[in-house]
Amino acid sequence: MPELCRFFGIIIRMFHKDHNPPHFHVEYGNIEATINIKNLTLLTGRLSPRVMGLVIEWASIHQSELLSEWEKAKSRQELGKIDPLE
Repeated sequence: MPELCRFFGIIIRMFHKDHNPPHFHVEYGNIEATINIKNLTLLTGRLSPRVMGLVIEWASIHQSELLSEWEKAKSRQELGKIDPLE
């Protein structure tokens, strides 16, 4: 699964040809979750409030890029990198 971004130990990934709704995968240590790109809500899994806050902050900055990468992933195109939080 291609990695889009990594910051503060958080890894953001996206699968090629994944199911709707548009979402991305979050890994932090042994914890995994998926986040809806359009409304930035938790779809599956769980994240600590601190990690969830960082992920939502990052995703809100890069929401249009995430949707663009989702469209690429649906058609199996190579995905690009998205800048991390700093």
